[in-house]
Amino acid sequence: MAAARPPHDIADLGLAEAGQARIEWADGQMPVLRSIRERFERERPLAGTRVACCLHVTAETANLVRTLIAGGAEAALCAANPLTTQDEVAAALVDRHGAEVRAIREEDVDTYSAHVEALVAGEPSVTIDDGADLLTAIHAGRPELLERMLGGTEETNSGLLRVRALEAEGRLGCPVIDVNGAFTERAFNDRWGTGQSTIDGILRATNLLLAGRTVVVLGYGWTGRGIAVRARGAGASVIVCEVDPLRALEARMEGFEVMPALAAAERGDVFITVTGSRDVLRREHFERMKDGAVLANAGHFDVEISLPDLERVATGGRREVLPLVDEYDLGGRRLNLLAKGRVVNLAAAEGHPAAVMDMSFANQALAVEYLVTHGGSLGPGVHPVPEAIDREVARLKLGALGVEIDTLTPDQERYLHSWRRTS
Repeated sequence: MAAARPPHDIADLGLAEAGQARIEWADGQMPVLRSIRERFERERPLAGTRVACCLHVTAETANLVRTLIAGGAEAALCAANPLTTQDEVAAALVDRHGAEVRAIREEDVDTYSAHVEALVAGEPSVTIDDGADLLTAIHAGRPELLERMLGGTEETNSGLLRVRALEAEGRLGCPVIDVNGAFTERAFNDRWGTGQSTIDGILRATNLLLAGRTVVVLGYGWTGRGIAVRARGAGASVIVCEVDPLRALEARMEGFEVMPALAAAERGDVFITVTGSRDVLRREHFERMKDGAVLANAGHFDVEISLPDLERVATGGRREVLPLVDEYDLGGRRLNLLAKGRVVNLAAAEGHPAAVMDMSFANQALAVEYLVTHGGSLGPGVHPVPEAIDREVARLKLGALGVEIDTLTPDQERYLHSWRRTS
């Protein structure tokens, strides 16, 4: 029987059956989150909590929302990116699971903002963000809500930059758990998840052969490492561009060429930005690029590739040559922008595999539970995921994989915690 339909703004409720099938398929690849949901159903640790989520509306996200609801929460969801919403999943969440959803694929900026504001108007006690749009909207427009909030969680490095800027200005009004910093989140989501799904998105959009081409990866954090390794595995020559000397040195020692972006601009066939910053590729880079170069962004926001600069240098105009490929004519040279500069792994593909999001959303669910039980004792500021949560997620994942590991003996425990070294 269909769940009661809460307030919603979605494309088409008639898509619910197809969306439910996608949700169930993803759930089959998410055993860690499923085990947490089963416990939540028994214990109801989130009873009475209103959780507002600004996340990519995918089948994997739907299983997080289901877990929150199983724990007793009243859950509302809006999109973290207008191009990443799966309309059938939004329909299923409303029709089959009773979640408030406000998300439509390719919604315009005004609709996107209205959806965020609608969730803020619901006066959440906990926020879950992928880019900090909810939390910053509360700080900018409804700061009085912060006094009653238990806190929020943040999924991405891009969002954490915004949250830490609020903290640096002394304006962050609630605790925020840095889910992105958990090992089980960063290693799986950033390195293996985005690494695979970014290449997947580029190939789906273009059907390019990467072997023999030069791929330029701008940014060598966890995500950049994953992309670079997978591009090399596909037969590409990989150049890394960095501003951090430690990361640049690491890239060089791992066998990649390292050089400034202006130098790489002349050599690259495919450019992938993943820095969290803005204007990483801009006019001076475009003016040096080869005819036919492909530009893709794997960062959260669509500011890493300067679209105003690209429009300015395209004296011959722009045309859509494939559904997700816009060709810019620079007076005889052509540059091809994928997914309008938005996050390519979600806009052009399915995003992270469900097995990866299993880890991310397990952290999110347990972080929300932690805020509900400990939020009153946490002061405003950015807080790490408690190590116990990180280890529990890893333990559950190993169990789901059928992997057993050793444990320390009592003698080993004593040895490791003593300053005395005895035979």
